[in-house]
Amino acid sequence: MPKFEHHVFVCTNQRDESASRPSCGNERGKKLKGVLKDAVKAAGLKHRVRVNESGCLDQCEHGAVVVVYPGAVWYGFVHPRDAEEIVEEHLVYGRPVERLRLADSCLNTERCPHRKK
Repeated sequence: MPKFEHHVFVCTNQRDESASRPSCGNERGKKLKGVLKDAVKAAGLKHRVRVNESGCLDQCEHGAVVVVYPGAVWYGFVHPRDAEEIVEEHLVYGRPVERLRLADSCLNTERCPHRKK
């Protein structure tokens, strides 16, 4: 079998509801992973794209979070209804879905406007 063309990581980390930060598992992550896997299969990409469950990606305020490699394209606030668009546009045609893309200024920074102080 040839190597995968893309790896898609879906954060499914779950924190207690009383935690200081939200978590993707509580914000649709688990369902999203399944919907993405189904969309990859339906697009005929099953042996070319791997969808993996991930622990915390430390982008909790942007849940649910997805990152696609190669390219390190980070998506935030992803809903299961967005899965088909990500597969079609990004994984089939190579065009990242800009409306879901996290700004570089929000990745790994305390200055992100979504992050609670």
